[in-house]
Amino acid sequence: MSRKKRVEMILRALSADDALAACALYLELTQSGQVADEAHFARVLAHPGTTVLGAFDQDELAGMATLHILPNMTYGGRPYGLIENVVTARSHQRRGVGRLVLTRLIDMAWEAHAYKVILLTGTARGAQGFYRKIGFDDTDKHGMVMRRP
Repeated sequence: MSRKKRVEMILRALSADDALAACALYLELTQSGQVADEAHFARVLAHPGTTVLGAFDQDELAGMATLHILPNMTYGGRPYGLIENVVTARSHQRRGVGRLVLTRLIDMAWEAHAYKVILLTGTARGAQGFYRKIGFDDTDKHGMVMRRP
């Protein structure tokens, strides 16, 4: 099996103008098929401390993830980062897109003086090894989730 060619990507924070492409990519991420509308995407982007970073292959949104910088009372009041909704378009997987986006978001968290970055991933997706290679550790803490019935 041949490896897919890595492509030159442009990274930038998404804007409301990117809502349609972002919503399409969120549909690839979610297994529920439930994605909020474009107006809601604009509200997410407007939330203080939130960045949705996209990787573009020419004009195509190839991957994205969200970073929330959250205020905190411990560690001298230093914030922490929460990364969510990491997704690479199927057409661009295994080309380094996810690593590129995550590496930049982690750098952004450190630039904001975050003392840690948290990332949760589904157990059924098989992405744990990918996140470990980037530097995330799943032996330090355990993530727990409660979903509304």
